[in-house]
Amino acid sequence: MRAQRVSDDISAIRDEVAIPGLGALPINAFVFHAEQPVLVDTGRPMAQQEFMDTLGTIIDPKDIRYVWLSHPDRDHMGSLFRILDEAPNARLVSTFLAVGYLTVEFDMPLDRVFLLNPGQALDVGGGRNLHAFRPPTFDSPMTVGFYDDATGTCFSSDCFGAPLPDIESAAADDLNDVKPDDVRGGQLTWVTADSPWVRNVDRNKFAASYDEFRRLAPERILSTHLPPAYGQLGTLLEMLEEAPDAAPFVGPDQAQLEALLASMPPPTH
Repeated sequence: MRAQRVSDDISAIRDEVAIPGLGALPINAFVFHAEQPVLVDTGRPMAQQEFMDTLGTIIDPKDIRYVWLSHPDRDHMGSLFRILDEAPNARLVSTFLAVGYLTVEFDMPLDRVFLLNPGQALDVGGGRNLHAFRPPTFDSPMTVGFYDDATGTCFSSDCFGAPLPDIESAAADDLNDVKPDDVRGGQLTWVTADSPWVRNVDRNKFAASYDEFRRLAPERILSTHLPPAYGQLGTLLEMLEEAPDAAPFVGPDQAQLEALLASMPPPTH
């Protein structure tokens, strides 16, 4: 796990995990260095200490004013409650449904919650606003991304993600450094696995869901599961246009699992 400066006022916390049979998946969180700093997502549970250590090289948690939880999947909320403990001035930006979902398992500090719906904006000071929207593809109906009007940056949460061929590709600083065929193939695998409903959508309504991307024309797209993308909006939208026709994702079955286990060295205790 490492810190990457994405721009003058945006940092990334970069992580990657190997997925047998698929390659490697980036898992990113971000810090928006606004007048009221925003941490976007909090990594995976199994890497909490590493996440906190890396975050500390970017910003003192006490200076964080908002924690934007795009949705409460485990790979987005791994260090959430440690952050809230160590960032006493921070408020949790999320939705009513997401907070309600979390209360099933956690004692939620409701006095620290800031509910924000798609179509609304978070004022982070200095005339800078993060405009919330629902990304075109998602695995959770609670997902909320945003457009940063000060930097021309879009945070798309899981949308546009991709397993890439190896850890080196997943760790690339810039999506332009990854082979286009690897990106497109990984994205189509991802979208059919993460958002399988995309194959059943009304094409016109689905296309309308990403018209906002065209209107905003972000210079930079930050996905949780992709290296930072600079100047690639057209390519990413082309992928969405292909997605409804992509072959369905079919995961390994038991025979393939047993073959994989047989090829691995025995565990040491």
